[in-house]
Amino acid sequence: MADPKGFLTTPRRDRPRRPVEERVRDWDEVYVPGALLPLVSEQADRCMDCGVPFCHEACPLGNLIPDWNDLVSREDWRAAAERLHATNNFPEFTGRLCPAPCEAGCVLAINQPAVTIKDVECAIADRAWAEGFAVPVPPDRLSGRTVAVVGSGPAGLAAAQQLTRAGHTVTVYERDDRLGGLMRYGIPEFKMEKRHLERRIEQMRAEGTLFRTSTTVGRDVGAAELRARHDAVVIATGATVWRELAVPGRELTGVHQAMEYLPLANRVCAGDLVTSPLSAAGRDVVIVGGGDTGADCLGTAVREGAASVTQLDIYERPGTVRDEETEPWPTYPKLYRLFPAHEEARALRTAPAAAEDSDARLFAASALRLTGDAAGRVRAVHLVEVDAERRPVPGTERVLPADLVLLALGFLGPDRADGLVSGLGLELEPRGTIARDAGFATNVPGVFAAGDAARGQSLIVWAIAEGRAVAAAVDRRLTDGTTRLPAPIGPYDRPMRA
Repeated sequence: MADPKGFLTTPRRDRPRRPVEERVRDWDEVYVPGALLPLVSEQADRCMDCGVPFCHEACPLGNLIPDWNDLVSREDWRAAAERLHATNNFPEFTGRLCPAPCEAGCVLAINQPAVTIKDVECAIADRAWAEGFAVPVPPDRLSGRTVAVVGSGPAGLAAAQQLTRAGHTVTVYERDDRLGGLMRYGIPEFKMEKRHLERRIEQMRAEGTLFRTSTTVGRDVGAAELRARHDAVVIATGATVWRELAVPGRELTGVHQAMEYLPLANRVCAGDLVTSPLSAAGRDVVIVGGGDTGADCLGTAVREGAASVTQLDIYERPGTVRDEETEPWPTYPKLYRLFPAHEEARALRTAPAAAEDSDARLFAASALRLTGDAAGRVRAVHLVEVDAERRPVPGTERVLPADLVLLALGFLGPDRADGLVSGLGLELEPRGTIARDAGFATNVPGVFAAGDAARGQSLIVWAIAEGRAVAAAVDRRLTDGTTRLPAPIGPYDRPMRA
């Protein structure tokens, strides 16, 4: 604890964002370049070095947060990077994409703004790359065992890196043309520039991990053949089956899933396309779904030059202060949060007939039906206000103009159309996820499942934690029943709830 009075004398300061008018004209990350490092040392001083650090428990990775806060406050960046990477393979990803449940569990957050844990994490990760601390860690010797990892999202990459470093020969199979899963094509560039992903993949290549892209297991490579070729298989394909909107008019042209829309914008940024075939430029856009994916669609539509954008959230607008009765500390509370995309929408007044403080979201709103023109193109969304039980409130119907409707309603489980699940004969849970036992093993010997494919839709920190834990389980099977790899969570662990 470098400054025992830091939490009393130093106010919380978050990293600054670039002006809205500047950042909506490009696809760069929204934060001011280079503005983080001058802040984090004094912000790390705010850490109380609690006797019982609940931030550990709030983070499924078990990040050693007080340890690296103390080291950052003393500007020992190398040691801080070592402590950070001891529990997290990809802190530059989580420092940008995680909603920071660790901050909700910060003891200081009982009666003050939490320590800026996420900002400190991001600063350490970036400094590690800048100073050359994030070097490849190849194994001392090879085990002679081979592992196939299906899927290159955060769970698959974490499992692959851990198993490669343990000495196994790992091949990652990815159905897309580039690696990264949703981090590649689902996360917009303004949230995480893909250079962060590229350099981590290059580190993994240098360590010995093999990659095969544009390869769908179950179609391009038989699932049973893959199992026969390797000593173990890890299924980490994610939850890619999206939820549908079951309302009249869903079949109209111009209604698309978020994961049909966002990848095209990412391909424009990658140089694959000049413009997106689903560009929001000049169009009235309605986004159905109030979560992070909906916010990603909002920020993307704003940058593409939409005429108007509105986001529908079926839940009531939450408060700005934690409800201690229903969501007591240290659980992660549902609060009104102004994400960068909403800040941009408010500043630019993107919603039709926007109120002075509108951030493009309509809370407690549900789509009733979609209507179109004679050519079958969507032209309007009919919506209604709902109560806390999601029941329509009589007399509250209204119509929004819309010639592009984006569905951001979440994901259900792994895709079953590619033949992977059926080809291996995997058992499924009633909700559609892959069934597994307490050791991450499926019903098929030697086949393990991790990440959203088995857990269901979750956060990036849970995906990385699952990848690390399944790697320990696989390593234990491939050796003499022991492993030195850490297992931060079990398959049945869940976030803290009241």
